[in-house]
Amino acid sequence: MITIEDLKKNEKISTYIAKADESLIALGYTEHSFAHVCSVAETAKYILQTLNYPEHEVALAQVAGYLHDIGNLVNRVDHSQSGAVMAFRILEDMGMDPVDIATVVSAIGNHDEGTGVPVNAVAAALILADKSDVRRSRVRNQDKSTFDIHDRVNYSVKKSLLKINEEHTIIKLKLTVDTHYSSVMDYFEIFLGRMTMCRKAAQALGLEFKLIINEQQLM
Repeated sequence: MITIEDLKKNEKISTYIAKADESLIALGYTEHSFAHVCSVAETAKYILQTLNYPEHEVALAQVAGYLHDIGNLVNRVDHSQSGAVMAFRILEDMGMDPVDIATVVSAIGNHDEGTGVPVNAVAAALILADKSDVRRSRVRNQDKSTFDIHDRVNYSVKKSLLKINEEHTIIKLKLTVDTHYSSVMDYFEIFLGRMTMCRKAAQALGLEFKLIINEQQLM
């Protein structure tokens, strides 16, 4: 089986991830490089492991997490679909089983808001892991006076934690937000679509999604 460790050793994949992030730097986007994809892969692993999914499925979620943003190399628009096609070619060349490729590709192709749907457990875990990666360190703009709303919202998040309760009935995204840089309403303005998608992904895994900002439950 092809694992995330195999992907990390692949120079072509490393190049695609780095170059995709370079394109986003040019567009003024937050960090989408190795820190992000590794974080998403690890969180997707946590979600499915905690819910006692088979290790094989957990491994596929890590693969999907690591590859999910390579489509930004082509264009930010529809990057989930172009990334899925790229992942298909990469994984097929690496000799991954077709059934596993199908799972990973469908997850990547469905991870972005607007078009994405949690079509399987791997896709659901990927959505939750990707949309919950909000943190100050993703902001690359060092000039606070020129922050746009995305910069402000990400920079305002001092702490982020995605946690499943012991009963495996609820998944909570807990954020500690410095309202000096961004209001809670700012967060909702750009993230409402993502949080709605997280709720659908959680439901697909048999969970209830809750968003908690500064100890106040908002969803």
